[in-house]
Amino acid sequence: MGAQDIFWSVNIKFLRLRQKLSQEALAEKLGISRVKLNAIESGRTANPTVDDLINFSEYFRMSIDSLLKIELSKLSDQKLKDLEEGSELFMKGDQIRVLAITVDKEDKENIEYVPVQARAGYRSGYADPEFLATLPRFNLPTVPKNGTFRMFPTVGDSMLPVPEGADIITRYVQDWTTVKPETPCIVILKGDQDFVFKQVTINQEAGTMLLQSFNKQYFAYTVPIGEVIELWEYYSFHSKALPEPQTDMQQLMRMLQEMQNEIRELKKKSTYK
Repeated sequence: MGAQDIFWSVNIKFLRLRQKLSQEALAEKLGISRVKLNAIESGRTANPTVDDLINFSEYFRMSIDSLLKIELSKLSDQKLKDLEEGSELFMKGDQIRVLAITVDKEDKENIEYVPVQARAGYRSGYADPEFLATLPRFNLPTVPKNGTFRMFPTVGDSMLPVPEGADIITRYVQDWTTVKPETPCIVILKGDQDFVFKQVTINQEAGTMLLQSFNKQYFAYTVPIGEVIELWEYYSFHSKALPEPQTDMQQLMRMLQEMQNEIRELKKKSTYK
């Protein structure tokens, strides 16, 4: 097999010029020196660090895989916009997603628990082994050996009938294109947005994710794929409380919600005729 062409240096220069930025201006935005940026663009940095890969990827809204393996200057402007907004290439499992893990004394992966108070730190430290080492971790004999698992607590009642305060065990999703419509997932969002446990439907063409609550009293909403850091598919939940049966009022509300959704879909179809 031949060596893989790497386009890191030429891509960084191309993306900088595309934004009409000087080296000084981009270096300031990225929090690095102009000398370092010049070394990257001139090809003197053959092996970029993980921190640099993440830094440039997040700023330019390009997957690390695209920055390394695709000659971006050869793409059309529309294709570049697709990549920035979250295209199929951004979601494919062959992109390099930096996922840190911890292992036990027998070199088996742990299940890390991300408590509520650690959520803010998780967004900035999810790729940092030192941060993950501070989280509680454990193993369960019933969890499959293949895959990476993590546990997240739930907050609020939008995930009913899963009881509020339950802990959700999830499996890491590497390739987002494999996610089937309405797949239950923990969604890790950027910035100050909360972690959410929703039914996820991905629209690759629009570059968005539809997030639906299990509790039908909550409205569904969409987020740009670029706002999503990680997806963790539901595996099981643990709770001290038993799920409560739906009351007659809850069942009625659910039926009304379903009717509203059907009417909305019928209106959409009639609009296109």
